[in-house]
Amino acid sequence: MANPVTGLPISGLININQPTANTASSGTSTLDPNAFLQLLVAEFKNQDPTTPQDPTQQISQLAQFSALQYQQQTATAFQQFSSNFGVMQASSLIGKQVTVNTVNGSGNTSSQTGTVSTIDVQNGAPFFTMKDANGNTITDNNGQPLLFSTQQIVGIG
Repeated sequence: MANPVTGLPISGLININQPTANTASSGTSTLDPNAFLQLLVAEFKNQDPTTPQDPTQQISQLAQFSALQYQQQTATAFQQFSSNFGVMQASSLIGKQVTVNTVNGSGNTSSQTGTVSTIDVQNGAPFFTMKDANGNTITDNNGQPLLFSTQQIVGIG
């Protein structure tokens, strides 16, 4: 009797979803829906007709993949919600006096107090500018408005 595994075209599956030179630095690899379906089709093509795979096993695999997709969608939605919530919280500071800790070029920490005047969102994170007691925007040495993170706040009011 012939070995049912001999001669299967496995070589085409060896490099599926392997990171390329462009993505090797990211350190992560994901199995997207298309790659999963390719693996499933390859599994069907290469299964031994005398001992087919149990259909409940296939349904279990599909259910697991569906659950994984749902988890990924939920995580993405939560990240968006978290970002939006942070921006809403920051916007509630407009017009309020806050004290922030800042670190200068020498590594020394100091406190700076001012009134929040604008909110700027960068990469989903809120930053704000402040005005001093004279109503002037607090700037860096180049005259550019300083952006403060909400995590720098040590006091409100």
